[in-house]
Amino acid sequence: MGYWRGRGFELGLGITTGYATLGRIEFEGRYDYAAIGGTVNLASRLCDVAAPGEILISQRLQAALLDRVEMEPVDGLQLKGFHKPVDACRLIAVRG
Repeated sequence: MGYWRGRGFELGLGITTGYATLGRIEFEGRYDYAAIGGTVNLASRLCDVAAPGEILISQRLQAALLDRVEMEPVDGLQLKGFHKPVDACRLIAVRG
């Protein structure tokens, strides 16, 4: 049983690849680290629509993993902050 599942959470994942800006954000008396950019936004939005236990990957990552994983298309996702529908893939299995 996974850490989050053991605490009553069922999570879906959204994964993509690309460039992001990473850095330290400071406020008076407090600091944190953050990642921003289109890649981060896409991964977050895919995560938002993924069902519990589901892994959604972007088309860009699909192209990089084509021979290594089994996937099925998920077309026309309406994602917050994206003007056009986004096509993605559902990860089915990793090929050994």
